[in-house]
Amino acid sequence: MADTMQAVIVHGPHDYRLEEVPVPVAGPGEALLKVEAVGICASDLKCYHGAAKFWGDENRPAWAETDTVPGHEFTGRIAAIDEEASKRWGVAVGDRIVAEQIVPCWECRYCNRGDYHMCQPHDMFGFKRRTPGAMAEYLVLPKEALVHKAPEDVPPWQVAYAEPLSCALHAVERADIRFDDTVVVAGCGPIGLGMIAGAAAKFPKRIIALDALPQKLELAKKCGADTVFNITEVDVVEEVKKLTGGYGADVYIEGTGHPSAVAQGLNLLRKLGTFVEYSVFKDPVTVDWSIISDDKELNVLGAHLGQNTWPAALRLIESGRLPLDEICSHQLPLAEFQKGLDLVADSANSVKVSLIP
Repeated sequence: MADTMQAVIVHGPHDYRLEEVPVPVAGPGEALLKVEAVGICASDLKCYHGAAKFWGDENRPAWAETDTVPGHEFTGRIAAIDEEASKRWGVAVGDRIVAEQIVPCWECRYCNRGDYHMCQPHDMFGFKRRTPGAMAEYLVLPKEALVHKAPEDVPPWQVAYAEPLSCALHAVERADIRFDDTVVVAGCGPIGLGMIAGAAAKFPKRIIALDALPQKLELAKKCGADTVFNITEVDVVEEVKKLTGGYGADVYIEGTGHPSAVAQGLNLLRKLGTFVEYSVFKDPVTVDWSIISDDKELNVLGAHLGQNTWPAALRLIESGRLPLDEICSHQLPLAEFQKGLDLVADSANSVKVSLIP
């Protein structure tokens, strides 16, 4: 193994650089991973562009750190591991794994009650110096990491889709979908498509997918949507009410990250409906809260990461039920990370973009 490797280093918003850095060394109870593929998330793009969620503003401190390696959607093979780590995770040298994006502390009140995805320190691969991410040839899996064995007979860039898919499945679980529900999913990007597939597994009365791009809506049908609407061509609130006897949808899951999709969801839900918000927004969003309270008494729920949904995501990937060749649309070498970020921004011509170190 060489002493150095290529890695993308974060120096600040709009300043990511490909550099030659030392190969990290795994300590006791840790493992060294040879990265096979890393997906570029929309949150990576928003971090790159300086969103306040990551770099802070007058209302919150910065959460992201400089001088680290981005990338939290990844798979790879164990390159080095000691007996302690091997026993803990049930893996050995050569095994393909995925690791959950959060590295919990296992000591805070959230971790102690099983809500590890809301861990108070909230170290995540790719955003903190303590947990460098996977836009590199190698990374270290800390002893606190959550590691899962991954399918061997699926291309690595499709295995790495387990991260956004696990997030999508968590949003679906938060929605508490029932058999007679009309479920609307806004946004047919990588997470939105996973939401559709997850909702389909709950077998509701109908699933409606919303997007502005015809090709994304066609992909939504392949993932399980019964009906699709192009938001640029029809009044989706009116169309949903037509399908539901004038009531509106039972469940709305927002996965676009666009402010207009929030008001859209509030307007097309029925009274006592459920709104699940998953997106990371670049800027604050303002809505009429009277719709939530006095008008409809809505259940508004947030969703974050993929608590306990990774095994299901891996099973779904391995099942062959998803059109993964179409969802995982672009694979680029690590040196073309900037092109990858640009492709993620160009959602009309990409779905899931991955880097291959």
